[in-house]
Amino acid sequence: MIHAAAQGKPFACFVREDARIPFMAMPDAVDAILGLVRADAAKLTKTTYNIGAFNPSAGEVGELVKKAFPGAQISYKPDVKRQGIVDSWPADVDDSAARADWGYAPKYDLDRGFGEYLIPTIRKRYA
Repeated sequence: MIHAAAQGKPFACFVREDARIPFMAMPDAVDAILGLVRADAAKLTKTTYNIGAFNPSAGEVGELVKKAFPGAQISYKPDVKRQGIVDSWPADVDDSAARADWGYAPKYDLDRGFGEYLIPTIRKRYA
């Protein structure tokens, strides 16, 4: 969606506007991994952890893209197979164990993740 908007191309999203998935900015993923590696092993209560940051809908992402690229042409034309895959995923993840065990806390929420990280990076790529 962002890549198409940055290039001035229309984009037909292959899922419904209300489809949600867990999402995070790469710097938060790297910080989470480093935080786990540095954590006191005695405080870890699990062998695997979920980590997350936010869980936007396709429509919310589309609105952020349109705000950043006012001429963006975004439509929603769900592909049955792809929509089925997204529907089989959790809409969000429970990362409470990571937060409790080693203090995981994402720095990027939806607005900051798109406004300060994804959109500027992609905009720069096509400048």
